[in-house]
Amino acid sequence: MTLPVSLAVALRALGRNRLQTALTMLGMTIGVAAVLAMIALGTGAEAAIDQQVRAAGMNLIVVTAGNYKIKTEDDFGGVIDHQAAFAPDRAPFRLAPAVWRPDDAPVFRLIGHPEDDPMEKHNHPTASQRLGDTEAGLGSAATLTSADAEAIRRIRGVQYVAEGLHQNAHVAFGAKRWFTRLHGTDVELPSIRRAWTFSSGRFFSAREQRNRAQAIVLGNVVAQTLFGNEDPVGRDVIIWKQAFRVVGVIGNSSWMVAAAKGDDQFDAVYVPYTTVHALLNLSKLNDITITSASTGDVTRVAKEVTELLRARHGIGVRNPDDFTVTTQAREALAKGSLRPEVARAVVGNVAGLEKVTLEQLGKTLDRASRTMTALLAATAAVSLLVGGIGIMNIMLLSVTERTREIGIRRAVGARARDVLRQFLVEAMTLGLAGGGAGIVVGLAAALAISRTLRWSTAVSPGAVALSFGIAALVGVFFGWYPARQAARVHPIESLRFE
Repeated sequence: MTLPVSLAVALRALGRNRLQTALTMLGMTIGVAAVLAMIALGTGAEAAIDQQVRAAGMNLIVVTAGNYKIKTEDDFGGVIDHQAAFAPDRAPFRLAPAVWRPDDAPVFRLIGHPEDDPMEKHNHPTASQRLGDTEAGLGSAATLTSADAEAIRRIRGVQYVAEGLHQNAHVAFGAKRWFTRLHGTDVELPSIRRAWTFSSGRFFSAREQRNRAQAIVLGNVVAQTLFGNEDPVGRDVIIWKQAFRVVGVIGNSSWMVAAAKGDDQFDAVYVPYTTVHALLNLSKLNDITITSASTGDVTRVAKEVTELLRARHGIGVRNPDDFTVTTQAREALAKGSLRPEVARAVVGNVAGLEKVTLEQLGKTLDRASRTMTALLAATAAVSLLVGGIGIMNIMLLSVTERTREIGIRRAVGARARDVLRQFLVEAMTLGLAGGGAGIVVGLAAALAISRTLRWSTAVSPGAVALSFGIAALVGVFFGWYPARQAARVHPIESLRFE
């Protein structure tokens, strides 16, 4: 008897007592659904913990232009730009209002005037304001470029890299104005700031970044201040007398990062750094933000970034850096109140400090997540056991009810293994049908839990395949004994059975 014929016979046999079959399948459905939902909860919790840890910046490295800061009365957050800005063919320009085009490419007219003309009213930072004190020396110079960021992306262990330019700016919508922080940044920034969510719209795209589009993303504090409860996506705001199209609003989902006025994340606006370069006639960067793929790899990546930038900037062995590389541990020590000699001693061993604290914390969280996932899966496995016992029960009953049928099959030439296979196919059919229904119910349960309780859930194709495979194995395991009993029935005795 071929497998298709066995399957057809199994379906007919199971259809004779539909209520009994349905109740048996229900046990399998509940068991598989429980397993899938518990795995989804455990995996989601593990991913959420990892996201919260990374959102706290434990894998964050920041490369800042210059190796010390100079305080000025009018700090625009600009950088010292060692470009040919003072050459006749690269003279700075004033910008007239832009026009937004559907293809996301900005259009702006350049009206030339000496940028440091004291009689001219500027609508953007002037060269002197951006350049600061040119007598400060190499330490305050900014030689970070987009090419540096691209080189950093190729370092082993680097996960995301975002270029950064930062300005203080007035953002206006109608009669409302708000003074906030403007970040010219990269499209990868949301991947670095894992705590971010988008209450409306999206982040600007790679295409908009390439086209230097005047697209802008608002922090929720700025959006609430300028637009209230209205959705700002699709509206235009004005910065430096330029029209910027709002494409998204950033919110916050992390208990580790609180949104508040002046917090530099949510009381801020974000535009492509290429757009800032184009509008302000700049080519350098304030900083480069990096994340490492592993929290235990932060120190090594920071060291390789330092060596790479020194080589790219042509800095000699005896010369100081023209940039500053900061990790989370070093920043915490720098802000502390330790005595200088103690701080130097601790910083000298910060590599070991980061390795121990970050790796141990990561391993502890991983163990806790795995334990919770295993506990949830074990609890759900009890439901599978009950479902499997139900399959064994109905198959044993089926063997008793169909003893005469088995005898007739044996009498007309069916072998013992044919009978064995027939009942195994019926048991597998029960298991797979119940498992398929359980997968659907489990997915629906995981989605409902995520939406109603706001818990993180994650269902992977591997979890679905595992659930389906478990259903098939349960059918075979609990159907083997009844099938074996059916195959052992003697033909003569079965024909006489009433």
